[in-house]
Amino acid sequence: MTEAATEAASARQGVATDPDRTRTYGWHDPMALADAVAGLSGLELFEKLANGELPVPPIADTLSFGRIEATGAGSVTLSLEPNEFHFNPLGSMHGGVISAVLDTAAGCSVHTTLPVGIGYTSLDLHVRFLRPVTLASGTLRCDGRVISKGRQTALAESHLHDAAGKLVAHATSTCLIFPLAR
Repeated sequence: MTEAATEAASARQGVATDPDRTRTYGWHDPMALADAVAGLSGLELFEKLANGELPVPPIADTLSFGRIEATGAGSVTLSLEPNEFHFNPLGSMHGGVISAVLDTAAGCSVHTTLPVGIGYTSLDLHVRFLRPVTLASGTLRCDGRVISKGRQTALAESHLHDAAGKLVAHATSTCLIFPLAR
């Protein structure tokens, strides 16, 4: 593709054509955050993240998540502004980024139900991509909620919507629940 054709295609999708794009960011020590998390219930953790008392996990900086907010025990909402650094070679958001957002919302919804000293990890993630995400999609909103929770596993779902409220992807996740090592 010629440079002119690349610029024209980018302009159609609302993408800037500056060839010198760069991105720099930093993050906090993830192990210090993990130590703090071990002493908090899930809801306490999300309160401290929302108040800025604790730094966000590195993945939130890496993917440029917006605020992750617990909307109650068993539910969370997070946002993501599509950026060019999220894109695949076709000019839309990479499915791995979409999956990471859905996994985060589903897992965090489970986390909001956990008491002090209990953790979780994703056992599986089933994603359905329904429409492409581009810069024109606007700010994405992802809602996660727990469907069912037992002593050892929890089932959660997450829905990703574009700025117009259209569903762009959906996921279900099973999470393993376990005591945190101290």
